Amino acid sequence: MADENVAILYRMILPDHTCPFGVRAKEMLEEAGFEVDDRILSSREEVDAFEEEQGVDTTPQVFIDGERIGGSDDLERYLAA
Repeated sequence: MADENVAILYRMILPDHTCPFGVRAKEMLEEAGFEVDDRILSSREEVDAFEEEQGVDTTPQVFIDGERIGGSDDLERYLAA
C-alpha cells in the first residue's frame, strides 16, 4: 500500500551549487505535510543521467503516489489545486 503522504524529491546538490528550486520544493512539501524522501543528485553526471532517464530538462522533480508532478512550479500548482 502506497503512503500518500510520502513525496520523492530528486534534487541537485553539487559541491559548488545547491539548486534553490530543490530547496523550495522540499520546503513546500514539508509545509504541506509530506514526508520527503530526499534523493540528492550530487554530480553533473547523475543529474544528466536522471534527466535523460526521466525525459525531463530540469531538476528538481517531485513524485507523489508514483506520479511525476514535475518541478517546483508544477508542485506549487499541484498543492494549490
